[in-house]
Amino acid sequence: MTALGSILLGSADPKRLRDWYRAAFRCEPRDDGFIDYGGVSLLIDGRDDVAAGTAEPGRVVLNFHVEDARGVAAHLDELGVEWLARLEDRGPGLFGTLIDPDGNYVQIIEMGEEYLIHRGLKQPRALHSAAPFSGFSVDDIPAAKAFYSEVLGLKVGEENGMLLLHVDGARVLVYPKDKHVPAEFTVLNFPVSDIDAAVDELTARGVSFLRYEGAPMDEKGIVRGGDGPLIAWFTDPAGNVLSVLQ
Repeated sequence: MTALGSILLGSADPKRLRDWYRAAFRCEPRDDGFIDYGGVSLLIDGRDDVAAGTAEPGRVVLNFHVEDARGVAAHLDELGVEWLARLEDRGPGLFGTLIDPDGNYVQIIEMGEEYLIHRGLKQPRALHSAAPFSGFSVDDIPAAKAFYSEVLGLKVGEENGMLLLHVDGARVLVYPKDKHVPAEFTVLNFPVSDIDAAVDELTARGVSFLRYEGAPMDEKGIVRGGDGPLIAWFTDPAGNVLSVLQ
């Protein structure tokens, strides 16, 4: 994978330019001189082959995406920056272009919610209230609670006749269904650092691991071989398929 990791700005006066970017966007350089802005770093370096001012400022424009463009613009006004185009609403978002001390063009951008949702970069406001979580059904809530809490050792809450499994910060809803039919896929995977130890411990707790004909399984029921992870499957009392995998 190729990634744009940094941008180099050559300058005849790198200290002046570096101090301007530090003040304008309130971010301190690292020990190696790079200034981190999100996923891209900016390095301002002195060069003997550049003029004091940029000859073609529109050729390369630095875009800074911000969450509060009006607040950033007010801060920049306090610093007395030179604007090429003041902040304005251009439909998909707010844009403003300023000029750094070397004459380079710099844009501040705050894209609108509709644009971000359309690009898949943001959820609709109705879905902002909490982190999503998955769920599956069982035919016997008391049996499921005993299995997930006592056999698997998970923290299990119960409310309104349903269970809420807490798995390392994630939540899984378990709900009753009279005509429950186990899914034909694995409903819950547990990543482990040592699959042999995990299988041995669960086996000692009464868990029976599934055997699939043709799969390269060892005597414990662990699939070994191929390009995938080490994995072993088992079921809960309702027949839902679970796994541990390394």
